[in-house]
Amino acid sequence: MMLEMLLVAIIVIYIFVVNGLIKTDVATNDKLCNLLKEKDYDFLLISRYGDRVYNPNEVFMKRIKNGVLVTVMLIFVFLTEMSYLGIVFALVLGYIVYKNQYLQLRKWYKRHLSYIDSLLPYYLKSLEVLIHHYTVPVALAKSIDDAPEVFRPGLRTLVDKINKGDSSIDPYMDFAKEYPVRDSMRMMRLLYRLGLGEQEKKHEQLESFSKSVSSLQAKAREQKYKARLDSMEKRTMIMMVVTGGGSLILLLVSIFMLIQI
Repeated sequence: MMLEMLLVAIIVIYIFVVNGLIKTDVATNDKLCNLLKEKDYDFLLISRYGDRVYNPNEVFMKRIKNGVLVTVMLIFVFLTEMSYLGIVFALVLGYIVYKNQYLQLRKWYKRHLSYIDSLLPYYLKSLEVLIHHYTVPVALAKSIDDAPEVFRPGLRTLVDKINKGDSSIDPYMDFAKEYPVRDSMRMMRLLYRLGLGEQEKKHEQLESFSKSVSSLQAKAREQKYKARLDSMEKRTMIMMVVTGGGSLILLLVSIFMLIQI
């Protein structure tokens, strides 16, 4: 009965693919990506590899394919002795294969958290210089080429939405949600308000924005120094443990040799 159900499921999926109900082309699976993909996956992938190396949707679809492939292969391995336990095992292992890359990206992000968080304030500082001479939308467009690589796709989307006539705060908030670094929400709100301000009040608002950016830079430096200090403390502790353990082993060996004599 279970084998028959499995064969029926495979046939149904094949029919869906042939009739175009399930697309095999990655470019047509944006809705599937948005439904299943982790909210911070694009950000983590671009942070790790840059926006010119991988297309997040293509990489994500490969994750799904690898997970499904592992599951199907295991099901066929256990085909002669099929059981619910075997199916559960195949599904769990397929899910682990699917989730593995995301977990690795999360580990990398945590190790490089202080560096990634420091990218936003330094970018905003360079943007501040451009805002002195241009409007906020124009400054954003001109800043893309010199911006940190991780922010470029989001900046292109942000500028494109503004150019299409979206004068609300939504494009700025969408950028902040796509890049969940420290204080991104607050800084995007300030940037939006700066863009709305009257020309006469621009200098005053720009000074306020500059102070916020400088404060954010100071936080980034503190975080960086704290991370270095924690790393040095860990190394010192490891050295103390290794030195103490080595001394203890030498002492025990010496005592043992004396007893043998």
